[in-house]
Amino acid sequence: MPETEKKKFDMPHGTDIAWCPACGNFPLLNVVKQSLSELEIDPSNLVLVSGIGQAAKTPQYVHANMYNGLHGRALPSAVGIKLAHRDLVVVAESGDGDMYGEGGNHLTHTIRRNPDITAIVHNNMIYGLTKGQASPTSEQGMQNPLQPDGVVVEPFNPMAVAVALDASFVARANIGDILQTKAILKEALAWKGFALVDVFQPCVVFNKVNTYGWFKEHTYYLPDDYDPTDRQAAFAKACETEKMPIGILYKHERSVYEDALGIMGEHPLYRHTLDTEKFAALVKSFV
Repeated sequence: MPETEKKKFDMPHGTDIAWCPACGNFPLLNVVKQSLSELEIDPSNLVLVSGIGQAAKTPQYVHANMYNGLHGRALPSAVGIKLAHRDLVVVAESGDGDMYGEGGNHLTHTIRRNPDITAIVHNNMIYGLTKGQASPTSEQGMQNPLQPDGVVVEPFNPMAVAVALDASFVARANIGDILQTKAILKEALAWKGFALVDVFQPCVVFNKVNTYGWFKEHTYYLPDDYDPTDRQAAFAKACETEKMPIGILYKHERSVYEDALGIMGEHPLYRHTLDTEKFAALVKSFV
């Protein structure tokens, strides 16, 4: 691939990136840009959407269209953008607090609707922007400034929830493995339907427990003969927490939300004329 092609998603040299040195967001940002380049996605046809948080700053560091919304509201914004112009490549990218905490209800209903968008969640098991309180995925017992005696509840399990709701594409990656993360992201970006990719990446300042080494020790790769179309097997894998599986847990081709709404063609929504008969037939097929 030509060097110019690799760098087409890079911001101008000297762009101030407001992350701590060695933050796991850095390699994930690079992998996202590499994946987009290798898929030959046009930056002018890409929209990156986020909420609030350290991970939610990611779209600001990619040379493409972006929308930075309210805390926890990345997914409904991304869905609206996709419905307005379904020819766009729409990626929602935010942190575990933003997507699973404030945005947990939106995650549930986005999975149900199955729009053709990709959600990349930077999962560092902590709130980094607000300096170290527990996030929905923080380990039980983790001590932090707001919970000095330790987190008392079990962590939210996004993989199990997604499989239980019959999500279209469910995967988990570890940014400690650049090549596998890129392979997973490329498949998710190319998938037609809602693709959820949970990426383990450390917060090196506020989370001294879930480090690069911890993620390596507490994960394992799904075997080559694993069948991601087996929903029961996927749910069982998703429920494993002592050592967590890395890879594509579940895939299920489903009709996308745009089709159910009768949004046909590749033009922006304001240029569409609704085919009422086709719309009625599609709605009937979803009942």
